[in-house]
Amino acid sequence: MHKRDQNRTSRLASTIFGIVLAALSLSSCESIYEDLAPCSHGVSLRFVYDYNMEYANAFPQKVDCLTLLIYDSGGNYVGMRTVTGPELQDETYRMQLDLEPGRYRFIAYGGMACDERSFAFVQPAPGKGVKLEETTVIMDADLTTSVREKLRLHDLFWGSLTLETADLYNEGTVEMMKNTNNIRIVLQQMNGEPVKDKDFDFSITDDNTLFAASNNDLLPNGTVTYTPWAQGQASTGITDDGQEVIVAYAEFSTSRLMVKNSPKLIIRRASDGNAVINIPLNNYLLLLKSELYEQMKPQEFLDRESEWSLFFFLDENGAWIKTYIKINDWTIRVNNMDM
Repeated sequence: MHKRDQNRTSRLASTIFGIVLAALSLSSCESIYEDLAPCSHGVSLRFVYDYNMEYANAFPQKVDCLTLLIYDSGGNYVGMRTVTGPELQDETYRMQLDLEPGRYRFIAYGGMACDERSFAFVQPAPGKGVKLEETTVIMDADLTTSVREKLRLHDLFWGSLTLETADLYNEGTVEMMKNTNNIRIVLQQMNGEPVKDKDFDFSITDDNTLFAASNNDLLPNGTVTYTPWAQGQASTGITDDGQEVIVAYAEFSTSRLMVKNSPKLIIRRASDGNAVINIPLNNYLLLLKSELYEQMKPQEFLDRESEWSLFFFLDENGAWIKTYIKINDWTIRVNNMDM
């Protein structure tokens, strides 16, 4: 019995020694086996887009190309990686980077490496000698005065992470946010008469075409005028007296909306050019932020919500009835909104 206990104790000691040895080898690849090649050193990055109203990761469904900028702790350019393949649609995708030991800043853009991209780096583009604070992103040059009709912006995403390297890769998550919006405007006449989209000229004005890469802030760059990328008529159904209700709609694709700016939605009658609607767009979009989101800051709400629908009701003369509108699924009573 005594000998059997000794054997059992010996086996237990061997097992514990093996576990400790494995742990030491993982924590420092070169400290024990100095004659072997060093282990991989760097970071392993996951990319997530859950900065939306669903709080759910939509990166695999929404981001079709990826650009990653790498800077050292002093903001000096280290390198760039681009990914345009189907691996981005895999929830388990990770980007592994072999880097010298240190602390790095990673800036990620979704949508900039695609053929259909609508945004690009301002010259000088990221490269050796170009600091992070000098790097900016702009809407394509032919769009910065007026976003032409029938153009839908290719979605743009931005994310940032600061992370130190480690043996066998330090894991980190780059959290992305969306910089583009889709805004659908619907006009309905209260008396049930059809509304023709061709009877109106639709536009949105803003100064939101230039971004600082370091923090995604908008920089002054002059006013741009957005026109609809889609417009037409649609039926909302048949009323109790058998009348079909036909509405007009217009759909916009815009860059980031920020509370520090003053974008305007302007709808004019095509016949005489008179404005039917001229409103501060942000104020009306923020009306959707009900008590359900009481703790959410206005800017966070504008960034999380990227698809908007606004309904305006017209009188028999085609003028806006400033009583209420519908924004997404909410009916909003309008009281003394700034014009």
